[in-house]
Amino acid sequence: MYQFYVMSITASLIKGAIGLNQKLSFETRTPEQRQRDQLKELLQAAKKTAFGKYYGFAQLLEADDVIAAYRKTVPIFDYHQMDQSWWSQQQKYPDITWPGKPDFFALSSGTTGKSSKRIPITNEFIQSMRDVGTSLVKSLPNFDFPKELFETEILMLSSSAKLNENEGHKEGEISGINVSNFPGWYDWFYRPGQEIAAIDDWDERVKRIVEEAPNWNIGAIAGIPSWVLTMLREIVKAHNLKNIHEIWPNLRVYASGGVAYETYRKGFDAICNAPLTIIDTYLASEGFFSYTARPDTMSMELALAHGYFYEFIPFDERGVDGQGNLLDDPLTIDISKVELDQGYVLIVSSCSGAWRYVIGDVIRFTNLDPHEILITGRTKFFLNVVGSQLSEEKMDAAILEVNKSHQVDVGEYAVAALQDDDENYYHQWVIVSDDSVDSESYKNQLDQSLKAANKNYKVARGKALKYINLKVTDKETYHDYLSASKKKGGQIKTPKVMDQKKMRAFLSFID
Repeated sequence: MYQFYVMSITASLIKGAIGLNQKLSFETRTPEQRQRDQLKELLQAAKKTAFGKYYGFAQLLEADDVIAAYRKTVPIFDYHQMDQSWWSQQQKYPDITWPGKPDFFALSSGTTGKSSKRIPITNEFIQSMRDVGTSLVKSLPNFDFPKELFETEILMLSSSAKLNENEGHKEGEISGINVSNFPGWYDWFYRPGQEIAAIDDWDERVKRIVEEAPNWNIGAIAGIPSWVLTMLREIVKAHNLKNIHEIWPNLRVYASGGVAYETYRKGFDAICNAPLTIIDTYLASEGFFSYTARPDTMSMELALAHGYFYEFIPFDERGVDGQGNLLDDPLTIDISKVELDQGYVLIVSSCSGAWRYVIGDVIRFTNLDPHEILITGRTKFFLNVVGSQLSEEKMDAAILEVNKSHQVDVGEYAVAALQDDDENYYHQWVIVSDDSVDSESYKNQLDQSLKAANKNYKVARGKALKYINLKVTDKETYHDYLSASKKKGGQIKTPKVMDQKKMRAFLSFID
């Protein structure tokens, strides 16, 4: 009772303080100036590292145009280039790409062992993610949430917070690293708590969450849509509920991230009895880059003064080839030259010791004051084997259109370009739904929708792309496949575009 009283008083103070801080806060620098200052701060901090000495950061800081000098001197790196030349050494020695030796390395989602990507996580980087989180909290008055929301708890569905020791550092997925670094006072409102979060096995962790659910007063949830929805369905089923609000009546906020939310909206609506405010976030192993800062939009405000310097490569013939791979000398611009509704490959330099690093995501700007973005897909999820030029964003839109027409719930899907025995190319789709789906009708409308929305796809379908196939599988089979592929868990991003080998293995598993 005493704790509730204290939390109630604290909630009033927090909401009032956030509102006052928002009114008093103002930024006099332009976005261009903020980004230039960020680059200078990064170069200054790392000028005595091996990387900084090799590329002459001290000299770059003296240039009249530091951004142009940086771009001319330092090449663009993908993970394998950065790791082979620098990060693999940073696991053993200090002062390689950032001062000191990182205490943590983030493993890429869904992989373990030697094959996993390992991205350095410095103390400054952890602080940068907290700073972006603070900026998100400062934006909450824009949503006009009731005071009672600040008295509730937040459920964060992360990867396991149990980290492994390796060569003097700890490693795990970024969400697990973040959870393991929560200060003690987070225990007041953070659920499921450190003990449950440290459970390695995803199914066992969800089982414990389901058991504890009646004891919590959840007002907000954060996590990747597919796995959050799976967890919520398990809670509803286990406690024989009509909807999730029967057990958590104060649930009002869902902080999404990792993948596009829209294909999951119908699933969330089906298990809720009150509207959820959706706050989208762009939080990756490489940084916390943006967040929804105002209501009635899924666009996210870019964090311009939080330890990141951004560059943008047009996702067209000026920057990439027909398969979405970067050109040898792509056009690269900074925040001052971006345009609305143009796709860009995101390049980041950060306080983790990443320099001109290719994230692998494609974004587009929906607003320039402030700078707001949407993630339109991954460069590797660009399906263009025979010139179809299908982005993840276009495929999501087509799936949503056909879902609405057929009144079915299809959240997950996968597609690949395959060849038949006559060496004809075709697109193989697999859609995931527990509804009764007329696969032939769904396939035909999906094909027509893509033709109408994408002229390149229409041309391809008249030439090299001879036909499409579509297979329907249920959610249980799909999750069994992810489990067998070791792709099951709170922060795992399930693949939408597969190569031939993976698609044929998926089809074999379903059969």
